[in-house]
Amino acid sequence: MSSSSFSPSSKSNSPTQQPQNPNIEQEQKQQQQNKLTHVLKYHNQTKHNFNNYARGPHGLDWANQPNPFRRYISSPLLSLPHFTPQQEQQSPFYPSLFNSLPSPKPISKSTISHFLYHSLALSAWKITSFSTWSLRVNPSSGNLHPTEAYIIAPSIESLSDSPFVAHYAPKEHSLELRAKIPSGFFDKFFPPNSFLVGFSSIFWRESWKYGERGFRYCNHDVGHAIGAVSMAAASLGWDVKILDSLGCDELKFLMGLDVFPEFETPTRAVKGKIPEVEFEHPDCVMLVFPSGVSGFDLDYNELSNAILEFSKLDWIGKPNSLSKEHVCWDIIYKTSEIVKKPLTLGDRLVVDPFQSSGLISESVYKGLTVSEVVRKRRSAVDMDGVTTMKRESFYQILSHCLPSGCEAGKKQRKQLSLPFRALPWDAEVHAALFVHRVEGLPQGLYFLVRNEDHFGELKKAMNPDFVWTKPEGCPDDLPLYELLRSDCRRLAKQLSCHQVCDQLRLSLCILEFLHCVMEFLKVC
Repeated sequence: MSSSSFSPSSKSNSPTQQPQNPNIEQEQKQQQQNKLTHVLKYHNQTKHNFNNYARGPHGLDWANQPNPFRRYISSPLLSLPHFTPQQEQQSPFYPSLFNSLPSPKPISKSTISHFLYHSLALSAWKITSFSTWSLRVNPSSGNLHPTEAYIIAPSIESLSDSPFVAHYAPKEHSLELRAKIPSGFFDKFFPPNSFLVGFSSIFWRESWKYGERGFRYCNHDVGHAIGAVSMAAASLGWDVKILDSLGCDELKFLMGLDVFPEFETPTRAVKGKIPEVEFEHPDCVMLVFPSGVSGFDLDYNELSNAILEFSKLDWIGKPNSLSKEHVCWDIIYKTSEIVKKPLTLGDRLVVDPFQSSGLISESVYKGLTVSEVVRKRRSAVDMDGVTTMKRESFYQILSHCLPSGCEAGKKQRKQLSLPFRALPWDAEVHAALFVHRVEGLPQGLYFLVRNEDHFGELKKAMNPDFVWTKPEGCPDDLPLYELLRSDCRRLAKQLSCHQVCDQLRLSLCILEFLHCVMEFLKVC
């Protein structure tokens, strides 16, 4: 993300550096090494292992469970229309989006509402005899939803007569007007019929349950939100790109997050009334624009200067309080401060052509529309340990996990297909899959290579006894490999902290090609 991680794409956009004093250059290298050391410390300290879990609260403090809904008190509420079942049936056929995007719709009150309703809105309410809670379209770790969303848009008829910044309130399906921005902002920097979506994270919402691991889950959830936004935009014929050259300061002023007081990190974990931990950390901002745009000039230095002027705007609303008491896990806030990204200059936003994913079997989708799929998504909570999955369904799922789509003779590397094309860097994440009950496939360990430039090093780093053979019936353009035939249910359960992964038809582990990120950090 633009402010909370070091993305490999930013390296190439860095401005040309003038020769420096050797002592200053050495000091900067040492500072970067110290940052890298701290990031690795957080990574290792917050990993679970077979002997003990990472540090957490050892129980849930229900009296101080964070309010899942951020509101800005006194901000004008701009209501958005809801959709009837008949309107939702007009949604595109779900698999069609992976083949090509529909013609772009114009920005309007209705399309903005459709966009948010199918990406970040509430999707259902759950009720028991003791409590009531909401579900949302975008998935979230523990259903805690640390991610907040902001719309920065030109004037929209029946919504705002001037360009504006607004916070999305999912419970009300409304926009909270935070500020009006200069009229020439969008015309100067972006293509017609485009707008911005910004994401921020409230670390406290995740650390309330997960302790020190909360920062991990916040970044994880931002990824979910990016994917949700990408699919909703695609259904309207819109494309999405993260503006990765912007830094933390630009994102903070763009979304009006300087409203939160500066937070001084304690030297150890502390508990008490610490309202400052409810601040929002800026994560990223995405440009949403009509599909078919191949790229355009974008002076990031000039854009940065314009955004920094947002601090002078008349910002409306005071953020509500989320809890009475808090626990501040110091390592989260130290790490988030260290990985804040500066502005990296560039002069063009590159948009690669859309690449379709493979369609193995249309019958897998059962005629479902985009609206039906995204709004009826639920977490799996009841597995019987018996039901099987068809092999073609398994291969279809994996085909949509490929960053570069499916084109004969092309390697997987660049992120060109849905929902990954919003990300401007190459794929760095792979999937190890424990297959338990897929018809026509032996039980065992399989591996999906999502960046084929990594194949040699991945193979070298793993058990030399792994066979690395293509499974039966696997499409030629799907880089899936069988590594080991074995009943892996017990191992999958252990690796998943004794959750019910042994009862699933398949389970997976995500592997990041960490050394690429680490090498980038050394030169950032």
